[in-house]
Amino acid sequence: MTRETGAKPTLAHIAELAGVSVPTVSKVLNGHRDVSASTREHVERIVLEEGYQRPPKATPKPRRTRAALLDLVINELDSSWATEILSGTEEVAREHGMHLVLTAVHTAPTPDKGWLESLTTRGTRGVILVLSDLNARQRTELNRLNVPFVIVDAVGRQDPTAHSVGATNWHGGYAAVQHLVSLGHQRIGVIGGPKQMMCTKARVAGYRDALDVAGLPYDPRLVRYGDFRHEQGYLHTKALLELPTPPTGIFAGSDLQALGAYQALHERRLRVPDDVSVVGFDDLPFAPWTAPPLTTVRQPLRDMGALATRMLISLIKGEKLAAHRAELATNLVVRGSTAPARRS
Repeated sequence: MTRETGAKPTLAHIAELAGVSVPTVSKVLNGHRDVSASTREHVERIVLEEGYQRPPKATPKPRRTRAALLDLVINELDSSWATEILSGTEEVAREHGMHLVLTAVHTAPTPDKGWLESLTTRGTRGVILVLSDLNARQRTELNRLNVPFVIVDAVGRQDPTAHSVGATNWHGGYAAVQHLVSLGHQRIGVIGGPKQMMCTKARVAGYRDALDVAGLPYDPRLVRYGDFRHEQGYLHTKALLELPTPPTGIFAGSDLQALGAYQALHERRLRVPDDVSVVGFDDLPFAPWTAPPLTTVRQPLRDMGALATRMLISLIKGEKLAAHRAELATNLVVRGSTAPARRS
């Protein structure tokens, strides 16, 4: 084998001149000891004579590091309510270069047994729980692994040392009912969410206090509990309309339940708000587009998700938060579904 003038010598060219194999030349160049001294000297002499230089090592590509993960455990994913929470959470996570892993628990109060194992396997840095909770074992294990968590709208009464985000639910319930009272309504029904949830308890307490301040009697037959979904609003409104003296105003614990109330009233040929006024809770994006546009309590869902994520990231960084509990303000948005009560 001849080498063109000016061409750099190759490993094969050195091997041919030395009368050895290419692997033998490679062993000599890399300092392997399983080559005889005479062969090593012979090869090294030809390498020097030919001016052979090893090609530079390729710069290794930087290893792709796995993106930091946050777990979002939420009661459901198929509603506008969940979408608003998720939007705020995802926006803040993206700003900090983190990704979300979603777990829907549906009607279960806590994630299933396999959740904790999969969470530790994928190296999640922190957890946000929305309308769900952890059992004692899960809490203990997360604390042992130093995985912080933040709760949004706690299901039951919480440890005061747990970090959580909520809204001024009592104020929202009070404002909704006070608005109906100001319009002359004296029989006001309420359709809350699940009875055990803290947000439901606070909204119903606001309802009762508004009646009390107005000097109106509390009638337990006017108080119903649902699951925040359309069907429960529909069924409970039908039941309220069967009372000997049905309500002229209904405060629904969610906008979806308010839509269920609309349907039940329509089936009875009752008009909103001429016959019955309806107030919702959440102010989801569809609320202004209902017929009539829904009067509702605006809950800052996107901001709640964003704040919970910022709190969690601070905890991951080892920072101490100013307070364990944060509550964001609700406010009443008056639209076309409420009107003065009809005189009997």
